[in-house]
Amino acid sequence: MPTTPAGSSFPPRVVGLVFGGASGEHDVSIRSAATVLKGLSGGANADRYRVIAFYIDRQGRWWVDAIARQVLTSGEAKADDGSRHGFCGLPDGALEVTVWYPVLHGPNGEDGTIQGLFSLMQVPFVGSGVLGSAVGMDKLAMKAAFAAAGLPQGPYRPLLAAELERGEALLEQLEAELGYPCFIKPANLGSSVGITKATNRSELESGLALAASHDQRLLVEQGLQVRELECAVLGREQLQASVLGEVHFDADWYDYETKYSSGTSETLIPAQLPDAVNQKAQHLAVLAVQAVGASGLSRVDFFYEEDSGRLLINEINTLPGFTSQSMYPMLWAESGIPLEELVHQLVELAR
Repeated sequence: MPTTPAGSSFPPRVVGLVFGGASGEHDVSIRSAATVLKGLSGGANADRYRVIAFYIDRQGRWWVDAIARQVLTSGEAKADDGSRHGFCGLPDGALEVTVWYPVLHGPNGEDGTIQGLFSLMQVPFVGSGVLGSAVGMDKLAMKAAFAAAGLPQGPYRPLLAAELERGEALLEQLEAELGYPCFIKPANLGSSVGITKATNRSELESGLALAASHDQRLLVEQGLQVRELECAVLGREQLQASVLGEVHFDADWYDYETKYSSGTSETLIPAQLPDAVNQKAQHLAVLAVQAVGASGLSRVDFFYEEDSGRLLINEINTLPGFTSQSMYPMLWAESGIPLEELVHQLVELAR
């Protein structure tokens, strides 16, 4: 990757670090942004970049650098003051930005929305464009793209919330097609928000109702006895795949609380796998990124059936977390790219 030579007289690039967002993953975004800011401010990056932070509160309003840094320091979201909600224009400092670095998870951040804004501004930005972000975020579109590319997946059934009116007939159909356990998911939320595991009809019915309260498009997946693996991908035209990591957890499944609560899950990097499985997963991870049209950074999650040797793609995340517990930076650190170099390469790859 190209770098700025040491002692260069060129002025530092101005990076607009955007975080927070009107999403259920607001708090995770704050933690991720703190890590990214540390990487952009450390070592050689201190001379390469000048970072202006922008905070988007839970109501969708943008705030200037001083307030953004207060949020990053405290780790606490800004309280709603009752003023107008939604995007009301760019705050002071935004027009100085020469490259945007979104650290936003969930709706309005990794679904192509803000990527569209950056595209209209004609300023480079880190990560996937509108198409790759939208397809990668929507679980039904993502699975359709994987299917079209011939990539292996577990059994699933797409649903519209309106189909819940079919009542017992729908429940019987899902039981026949997928059985128990199964997982019910909203199509357009990340980090396990709104997802439930059903082991009987009552749980299936309540899980469908919960998912429908978040989204009109739903997904039901067959539960499998598998190991959960993750692979990080970096690049644009030339994609690189990291070593694989494995997630171990004490909970019944890898829900939101387990993902982001200290001590409830454990990561093993690199995962202890046969070489052939490692190589196949890395190859499939690159194909998955290409299938949805993603670029820059992505994390591809797999199910590995040890008994059968099957490797199945679970999902892709085109703006993976950067918290202290997040796999993406840890996988690259194990692959020889530490945090400061990783965020530098991501800025260099900006669209």
